[in-house]
Amino acid sequence: MTDVVDPTSTPASPERAEPSPGKRQGKRRKKSRAGSIAATVLPPIVVGALIIGVWYFISYVQLDARRRFLLEPPHRVLDEGFLDWDNFEDILRAAWSSTKVATIGLAISIVIGMTLATIMSQAKVLERGIFPYMVTLQAVPILALVPMIAFWFDTGFKSRVIVCVLISLFPIIVNTLFGLQSADADMHDLFTLHHANRFTRLRQLMFPAALPAIFAGLRISAGLSVIGAIVGDFFFGKGEAGIGQLIRRYSADLHGEQLIAAVFMSSALGVTVFMLFGALQNVVIGKWHEARGVK
Repeated sequence: MTDVVDPTSTPASPERAEPSPGKRQGKRRKKSRAGSIAATVLPPIVVGALIIGVWYFISYVQLDARRRFLLEPPHRVLDEGFLDWDNFEDILRAAWSSTKVATIGLAISIVIGMTLATIMSQAKVLERGIFPYMVTLQAVPILALVPMIAFWFDTGFKSRVIVCVLISLFPIIVNTLFGLQSADADMHDLFTLHHANRFTRLRQLMFPAALPAIFAGLRISAGLSVIGAIVGDFFFGKGEAGIGQLIRRYSADLHGEQLIAAVFMSSALGVTVFMLFGALQNVVIGKWHEARGVK
């Protein structure tokens, strides 16, 4: 007996092969990664293009040819400041001098700042006694201290390092002290219950808890140390020329292209030092402090 086929029924179509969940997840991950890269890269490119456009507009529209030395166009800065080896060599040599000043000044600031913050974290009396003077030192204009620094330490390399220390010291003190004092109170009680001494409490509880704040202070002070090195160059011109001295010379000689190139180099130096400490922070503590509130 043969089967009767209903003429109104439609023939069954073969099932279309569906991609596996792993492949779908891989495609979504690739799209998400591409979108993340685009969201990270495109905004600075667009803003940079706008800045260059405005730069060209000011150079060629707002300024006439006789006053264009006040802001040379980008391609002139590139040609004269970076592609001309004689000029670029001077800028590199000055950048290296400022880097040495900033590095030594930052190292001294780290030692002094973390030592003072550690001392103040051990007793409120010490904090009340020392902290006001640190705030006062931060509030004193560097220009007011220049004559005394020059009188005591001459106008060479040592004076530039001192200016660098004075400018970069305060953020290390404030952030380190805040971090040391932010350790969990229940953990302090636990250490007290186990009769831990001050050194053990400091090493195993307070410093680990303070690491995010310490690195925040280091990143701020790293940028300020470069600023301090350049500011010291402006005030103390004896010895090897730094970026600040080069900027003063280019400004006096109306060399606009080299002046802007030197400013860019000083900015690049500050950004490099800032990013270096950011990378060091990720290596030392990772991103655990960002995930502390995630359950």
